[in-house]
Amino acid sequence: MTELEAIRPSRRQVPDPARGGVPTLGACIQPRKNPYSPGSGLRPVALVGRDGELKEWRVALQRLQNARSAKSVVLHGLRGERRTVMLGEFHRIAEERDWMTVTIEANTSSPLRDTLARALYPVVRELVRPNAGDKLTKALATFKAFSVKVDIAGAWSFGSEVVSERGRGDSGGLEADISELIRDLAEAAQEQDRGLAILIDEAQDLTRDELKALCAICHQGGQHRWPFLMALAGLPSLPRALSKANGLAEHLFSYWEINQLPDGVARQALTETAAGSGVLWDEKALRYVMTESQGHPYFLQEYGQATWDAAESATLTFDDARVGVASGRAHLDARFYRPNWERATRAQQAYLAAMAWDGTGPSQSADVAARLGKTHMAVGWFRKDLVEKGLIFSPEQGKVAYAIPGMADYIARKSRS
Repeated sequence: MTELEAIRPSRRQVPDPARGGVPTLGACIQPRKNPYSPGSGLRPVALVGRDGELKEWRVALQRLQNARSAKSVVLHGLRGERRTVMLGEFHRIAEERDWMTVTIEANTSSPLRDTLARALYPVVRELVRPNAGDKLTKALATFKAFSVKVDIAGAWSFGSEVVSERGRGDSGGLEADISELIRDLAEAAQEQDRGLAILIDEAQDLTRDELKALCAICHQGGQHRWPFLMALAGLPSLPRALSKANGLAEHLFSYWEINQLPDGVARQALTETAAGSGVLWDEKALRYVMTESQGHPYFLQEYGQATWDAAESATLTFDDARVGVASGRAHLDARFYRPNWERATRAQQAYLAAMAWDGTGPSQSADVAARLGKTHMAVGWFRKDLVEKGLIFSPEQGKVAYAIPGMADYIARKSRS
C-alpha cells in the first residue's frame, strides 16, 4: 500500500440537491478549473511576495524613460522558486510601456549571438515605420550585419531594402558586435519614445565571454544613458559567474535573490488563490501544507492543486491536505525530481547521493569525495558535469549544493522504495 492509499479517506457520496442533500465541492465547485498552477513558468493566480522586485523594475523603466540612470537586474535562486515567472512579469510590464522587449533562454548548444538574433528579428521588424529616421536605418543595417551568419539565406527582410553596414556589428568579436547592436537599437527605439529590454533566463549557461559582453553592454548603457534594461535570471551561482567575468559586475546590476516565501506570504499564495473560486482553507490544513512545502512557490502550487482535487466540500480540510501533499509529492517525484535525476549518469547519481548525507547542504566537496572513496581530484569531472547540467552549484570555494530544493529528501525516498 502506498503512502497515498494509506491516508486517502473513503470518498463520500455526493448528496443529490433534488432530494434535499447539500451540494459538496465534488458536486458544484470541483468542476470549476483548478486555480493552482504548478507548471514550469506558469504565473500563479496570486503572485504574492514579489511586489518589491516588480516595483523596482517599474521604477527602473521609468527612470530610463526620463533619461536617468538605472541598473539592470540579476534574479538568482534555486529551481522552482519562480524566477521564470518573474521574467514573464518583467516582460509584460515593459511591453505595457511599449518597450521593445525580448525574452530568451540561454543554452549550451546555441551561441548567444544566434539566440539573440532570432529573438530580436520580429521585434526589430516591428520598429520599421514609413519615412524611417537615420537612427532606425542605422539600427537595421547593424542588425543585418550582426545576424548574417544566422540568416544565411537572407530571408529576413524589413519591408525595404536594407544594406548591412560593414564594420559595425560584424567584426566577429562578441563584445564589440553586441554592444554596437544594442546601442543602435536602443537609440532607434528612443527615436520613437520607446526603450529596449532584453531578458535572459538560465543565464548561468552563458559562457564567460558572453557574460563579459553583457557586463560591457550594461556598463556602456549606464554611462551613455541608453534606454536599455537587461534582466538575467539563473541559479545561485550566477552572481559569482558574473563577478568572474567582470570585476565591476557587482556595481553594474541590482541582485535580487528569489527564494522561499515567508509563512505569511505562503499563506496568501494558498488562500487568495482558492478564495477567488469561493473556497476556503481550514487552518489546520493550511498549516500542514505550508509546513510540507517549506515555502517553495512551486511546491505550494503543486500541493494546493492536489489538495483541491482531493476535496469534497467548499472548505479544504486537513484530510484533504494530507491526501494532497502525498499526491503532490508523488507528482513532484515523477515530473520534477526523476527527470532531473535521470539526466545524471550513474557516477554522477552516486555523487548526488553522497551529498544527501548533508541534507539540504551545502556539502564540503572533500567530504563528498571521501564518502565515495575517491580523491577530490578524481570526482572533479562528476562535479563539473553536474554543475553544467544545472543540478548542483558551488555557493563558495570548496562547497557544493543542490540546485533543486528537496533533492536530498527525494534521494532518501528513492533509496527506501
